[in-house]
Amino acid sequence: MEIKWIEDFIALARYQSFSRAAEFRNVTQSGFSRRIQSLEHWVGADLVDRSGFPPTLTPAGQLFRDAAEDILDKLFDTRAIIRTEQRIAGTSLQIAADHTIALNFLPAWLRTLAKQVGEVRARVIPANVHDSILMLVNGNCELMFAYHHPRLPLHLDPQKYEYVTVGVDTFMPVCKPNQRLAPTYRLPGAKDRPMPYIAYTETSYFGRCFASLMEQANVSPALRLHYESDMAEVVKKLVLEGEGVAWLPKSSIAAELDAGALVAAGQSDWQLALELRVYRDLSNRNDLLDTIWRHLHASSGPAE
Repeated sequence: MEIKWIEDFIALARYQSFSRAAEFRNVTQSGFSRRIQSLEHWVGADLVDRSGFPPTLTPAGQLFRDAAEDILDKLFDTRAIIRTEQRIAGTSLQIAADHTIALNFLPAWLRTLAKQVGEVRARVIPANVHDSILMLVNGNCELMFAYHHPRLPLHLDPQKYEYVTVGVDTFMPVCKPNQRLAPTYRLPGAKDRPMPYIAYTETSYFGRCFASLMEQANVSPALRLHYESDMAEVVKKLVLEGEGVAWLPKSSIAAELDAGALVAAGQSDWQLALELRVYRDLSNRNDLLDTIWRHLHASSGPAE
């Protein structure tokens, strides 16, 4: 049993809609439904009555919801206490960020920030998008970095959470070049010879980016699933070893593109432009955070 299953169930009980709850949880509806079913299998009873609309909780579901909410409250309260004790002593920040952002963007961003506002002592916590949002909502970080696309919004209340756009990135298809330095694979490919494809899990953020691209594509690419991972660095390693074609954020492969170790496997219509945003909880105030936020406003324009 996984904690995220319980969080999914509580979201479903709140929204009484599989689609709205899945959207809130930033997962596909099919993936969300499977997780609810997995929780029901673990409990050993149906928790949701799906015979009507909207779906309602069964008596077992009502009993489980009360216990689940209490358990989650205690877990998160305990985690907050532990994380507070583990914070860097003195004035510092906790920063939650997607693994790719933490690895490829934050080091340079923190160095530049220190030149503008003075020493910044920070603990960077790499996490997936869902866990990063939870850290922000639960007060376990001061800043949260995440990618954004209009078709893949993060559902954060703008009255409680403010953001500033601090960069842009491009989610693009790449592969190793052949001996003529041309792409080994070129989209959309041929149906009789599908290209080996290194995919992301469908519930990951980049998996959802790929799904959004495919929904907008004029033609379906000829792809054959070869490997799958939820981490861009694993996908990148496999592409560099010549295992197939994959979509990667340009920031994570800038050096490889410049060196010719990787090349674009498709034109711009196979790419997805992403904003890089940093979020804060408006109720979380301290002098260092306010100073940084004023600097971000000045350098990036007003947050929306």
